[in-house]
Amino acid sequence: MSRLNIALVIKAMSLPGGGAERVLASVASGLVDRGHCVTLITSDPPDTQPYYPLSPSVQRLFLGVGTVERSSKLWEVVKRVWLIRREILDRRPDVVIAFMHSSYIPIGMALVGTGIPVVASEHIGFEHYRLRPFQQALLMLTPLIAIRITVVSEQIRMQFSYWLRRRMVVVPNPIGSPPPEGSTVKEAAADRKILLAVGRLASQKDHACLIAAFARLAWRFPDWTLRIVGEGELRGDLERQVADLGLRDRVDLPGAIREIDLEYRKARLFVSPSRYESFGLATAESLISGTPAVAFDDCPGTDTLIENDVNGVLVDGKRDRVEALAIALERLMAAPEEIERLSRASAMRIREAYRLPKVLDVWEDVLANSRAPAG
Repeated sequence: MSRLNIALVIKAMSLPGGGAERVLASVASGLVDRGHCVTLITSDPPDTQPYYPLSPSVQRLFLGVGTVERSSKLWEVVKRVWLIRREILDRRPDVVIAFMHSSYIPIGMALVGTGIPVVASEHIGFEHYRLRPFQQALLMLTPLIAIRITVVSEQIRMQFSYWLRRRMVVVPNPIGSPPPEGSTVKEAAADRKILLAVGRLASQKDHACLIAAFARLAWRFPDWTLRIVGEGELRGDLERQVADLGLRDRVDLPGAIREIDLEYRKARLFVSPSRYESFGLATAESLISGTPAVAFDDCPGTDTLIENDVNGVLVDGKRDRVEALAIALERLMAAPEEIERLSRASAMRIREAYRLPKVLDVWEDVLANSRAPAG
């Protein structure tokens, strides 16, 4: 296809962790490697580096507006939008991709009347908006300011109203590559039985449920460790919960980790206690690494990646969540042969559609059909 001039906008790329940020880094690098001109615009301070690696050919414009670690104040939003509008008008890209509603709502409004099309990239399901009426009201403006809205699965698309759905197109998240054939990482870590969770330390992820479930099993399985990789606003609460349960030497909270693939390959089991997801990127990455996954059957995203008793286990989310999760984990932790059976099937069940080249093909198609007409 012909070369595109693309502007990618997101609030921040310097903060540890973040699934959407990791996806953006992969997509931006992949598009520029395919010959497109890609400019990344964020509010990070100019002297910071992205947390996730980017191709050196991606042009970076870090504006240093406000503090990216917290919610923006009104004046920060206004200044940020004004600066981004000015930079985009100077560059006149063929299309702007704004990641997450914190970017695509203000950027879409700022570019109304400019003739520059905006693609709104949504990375969460409608469940996020149910208890956030103001955000939900702003979300309803999206079809008026964006030519396309991308979501990560058809399942997530169907959660939204027709008003939004008619503009939506499915663009899967790319997932990492499987470990090299013949990799011995798991064998080398055989004496360390790790129960792994990966995700932002936020209420949506419900790590408190996982810690409570593990507490019921820790005495029976002294050779198992729970490792929760991620960072977020609930760190203090989770650390207190671990201390109150007497599990400081059994539960690790190492923060966000860049080299996440090694974490998946070291783990015996992956657990996603999330109440909802848009896709379940961490779950997909664990499966492609050969680590079977456990999640709740009422969690959109992960419930389509895990085939119950084939590459993992789906837990009844309508029961007491702590008890149901503890029962499922206990069954697997007591049966290493069952974990091995699930592990053999894990990587094979991830569809080719989630590999980066396939995802880039979809992005190129969306962008080619969204670009401003020549002249």
